[in-house]
Amino acid sequence: MQESLKIYRLVPIAAPDDPNWQNSPPHGEVVVRARTAGDARLVASEAELDFTEIDALPSEGNSTQMASAFRSEKLYTVIEDESGRFDADGPRGVVEGQVRIDNLISTQL
Repeated sequence: MQESLKIYRLVPIAAPDDPNWQNSPPHGEVVVRARTAGDARLVASEAELDFTEIDALPSEGNSTQMASAFRSEKLYTVIEDESGRFDADGPRGVVEGQVRIDNLISTQL
């Protein structure tokens, strides 16, 4: 049996000049298919580039997913989308919007 997923919108709520954005660039609104509102934050943050995916490791085994703007309640709010615009059937993941992958810079030239 396929798990039951819902559609969630992650909407930026902080002003563009909010200092909380300095650690993670804004992505704009992102729509995801996820289990819960909390899982929606995870789905969006998993779509970002992570230190473990490039040569910019802070140290072996460390991840930067916990620092994602999507996980901050000061930067993003999560709203369940019941408009029917997106089908809840399908894989867990981003269904609309662009998650930036320039949040980290490689040390290789």
